[in-house]
Amino acid sequence: MRNPLSPASAAPLENDDLLTEILLRLPPQPSSLPRASSVCKRWRRLVSDPGFVRHFRIHHRRNPPLLGFFRGLNFIPTMDPTNRVPYGCFSLQLDRWRGDDQWFNTLGCRHGLLLIFLPKRPQLLVWDPITSDQHPIATPPDFAQLVWDGGGPVHGTVLRAAGGVHHFQFQVVMVFTVEQQLNVRAVVQVYSSETGTWGNPISTPLPPQESSSTILFPNEWVPEVQVGNSLYWLLGKSNILEFDLDRQRLAVIPLPVAVHMYAESNCEFLVMRADGGGLGCLVMSEFSAQLWKRKTDCDGVASWVLGRTIELDKLLSLNTETRGPVKIIGFAEENSVVLLKTDFYRFTIQLQSLQFNKFFDSNRGWSYHPFESIYPAVTLNGGGHDGAEVLDKI
Repeated sequence: MRNPLSPASAAPLENDDLLTEILLRLPPQPSSLPRASSVCKRWRRLVSDPGFVRHFRIHHRRNPPLLGFFRGLNFIPTMDPTNRVPYGCFSLQLDRWRGDDQWFNTLGCRHGLLLIFLPKRPQLLVWDPITSDQHPIATPPDFAQLVWDGGGPVHGTVLRAAGGVHHFQFQVVMVFTVEQQLNVRAVVQVYSSETGTWGNPISTPLPPQESSSTILFPNEWVPEVQVGNSLYWLLGKSNILEFDLDRQRLAVIPLPVAVHMYAESNCEFLVMRADGGGLGCLVMSEFSAQLWKRKTDCDGVASWVLGRTIELDKLLSLNTETRGPVKIIGFAEENSVVLLKTDFYRFTIQLQSLQFNKFFDSNRGWSYHPFESIYPAVTLNGGGHDGAEVLDKI
């Protein structure tokens, strides 16, 4: 039995292993490790170790902060000044991949990875902005032919492998439509970095009201959402397309009946994670937002239940000049943050706390991809961290 007065018991923080476990539980904000490194040389040595940084990212992989948004390949930080990642911190030179091709499309961002589509090659590129890892992928043959033939919309997403953030292993899921006689089918193909191959196409017929590829994904800038181990896309304004990653199966889920009344109006729709987990849906008409949740009863029958209604005009501090029509242009699923826009401003709303943040962006483009990741920054000189002076990253 250990003597309670022994040095190991009297000074537990002198034990590097124990101190490391404590430091791993610091908040996952960009300022956490720089602040810890400024305490003393010993703390700096521990938090600067690459092994510690890998474990820090793994420990917080389920609760990453929202660092900002990618508009194309330009990163727009949105955190407070203490934690703000500097503009230009994440940079990718596409000349290596695209040659003379000046056209690319950022398809999505998840688990700290960006998926970029180079149509003229045709090729996909998976990029980790934190580590600068890059992985080019040839598109599946059917998908490439569809693009050249002017087929349906191009959609895709990337998911990091469950093993953790220190291995650059991932899956890419591409979804598109093909016309067969008078019918349209949704098709999914999955790429695994572990095998380096694409799986077989998986397809399902679309309902008659969704049979036109022009309305398949009505808002191409709002990406799919991952709930559990399934991906969901808004399908027109009447249904949701579900892809079960475990069962490798596609299905069509109807939206709430009450939502259909908005189908022909100028409303905004978003498939999202519901409060407390599960599949949800946000319907926004002007400045009123309804949050719906899909529930399954004891008999296995699924139905939609209306949860909260948020009156945005009472929440947002927008003056008359900037009120305009509000559009949904993004959703950060790990932080339950919706990105909205008017003609002049972009702003975010955290759906649980209703915290509202406004930021200005002179570019009026629509394509914003939330970047939720762990940024393990440390200062070179061992001093403090003010957010704008991130001098090094591991």
